Amino acid sequence: MTIMTHGPAPVKPAVAPDGRDFVASLEKGLLVIEAFDESRPRLTLSDVAKLTGVTRAAARRYLHTLAQLDYAAFDGRYFSLTPKVLRLGYAYLSSSPLPERLQPVLERLSAATGESSSAAVLEGDDIVYVARSATRRIMSIGLSVGSRLPAHCTSMGRAILAHQPAPALDAYLQRARLAPLTPHTITDRDALRRELTLIRERGYAVVNEELELGLRSIAVPLFQRNDCVTVALNVSTHAARLTAVEVEKLFLGPLLEASATLRHAF
Repeated sequence: MTIMTHGPAPVKPAVAPDGRDFVASLEKGLLVIEAFDESRPRLTLSDVAKLTGVTRAAARRYLHTLAQLDYAAFDGRYFSLTPKVLRLGYAYLSSSPLPERLQPVLERLSAATGESSSAAVLEGDDIVYVARSATRRIMSIGLSVGSRLPAHCTSMGRAILAHQPAPALDAYLQRARLAPLTPHTITDRDALRRELTLIRERGYAVVNEELELGLRSIAVPLFQRNDCVTVALNVSTHAARLTAVEVEKLFLGPLLEASATLRHAF
């Protein structure tokens, strides 16, 4: 199984600057950190400038500042992040109730289904994994807390998108890059809108080999105290083990039960 790629996408700000309290230099420094990922663990100064849209001179200052603060390493040509960057992610994990509350529920869900289960939140146009219980590796890439995947072709992404307010969904459909990760990926914006409407009506999302060939997954939204949805739960399996119909039949019940135990918990 292989996720199809189409070259590195530029790292873009999540929001437009607003007001005098906005610190543009901090924004650009964070963009430099975000330029590194699994497919780009080592970058040159030119790479970072191109990915972030900052000048080479600015990229040099940000990178060398990160290196002096031990957030990055430099071998004379390539920059790479150091383990100290994990402090930033740990600050979220240790301060948010989400991972701690979700993990035992996912453990029970995986025990009941015999498959890997996950929880993710919507962040920009991607989903970010905040908890995971893996029984076996079913994707060509390893997934863990902090992993990011495009929302448009993931069951959790669609389960969350389907329950967004109309203006937010319209904005997403206008700006999102609907990359065809497999031949089955929905890339037409109208078709995706129809699929999201169906998901909202029936209460769950099923994705069949749209993220990666051989991967099926089913997800349900997690309704929070104000009945908004920013979190979803899923169960994933290899297509060779179960058909799409079997995935719904076997996993939807346990997923709905797991979601019900957490309803309005956040």
